[in-house]
Amino acid sequence: SSGINAEWPLRPGVRVKAPAMRAKSKDELLKQLEDLKTELSTLQVQKVTGGATNKLSKIKDVRKSIARCHTVLRSNQRDNLRKFYQKKKYIPLDLRPKLTRALRRALTTHEAARKTKRQQKKEAHFSQRVFAIKA
Repeated sequence: SSGINAEWPLRPGVRVKAPAMRAKSKDELLKQLEDLKTELSTLQVQKVTGGATNKLSKIKDVRKSIARCHTVLRSNQRDNLRKFYQKKKYIPLDLRPKLTRALRRALTTHEAARKTKRQQKKEAHFSQRVFAIKA
């Protein structure tokens, strides 16, 4: 059968696809990561002992699959953290928008719109006068 094989270990030469990984739970991903790491170590031993060339080309695929697994784990963790901090007053620095240094330090719209007591009194007592202009 063609397509993504959900069972692990995968057939030799079949890459692990990220969308298939995202559907799995954290425990399944960690198990898959362990399997990939053991497979990589056996392939590296075969490389040293002089294994077949088709096995050596598989090392790259396994390494990329390990990286993909780490990426999916990290993105899931960040998504969960974003949900956790959504209603909180303070958000961890790495979850905040990057922007530029100047924009991060700029006043917020609320801060910029605030007025001192003196300014408020001035505006209340000496408002802008309206003149009727003769044409």
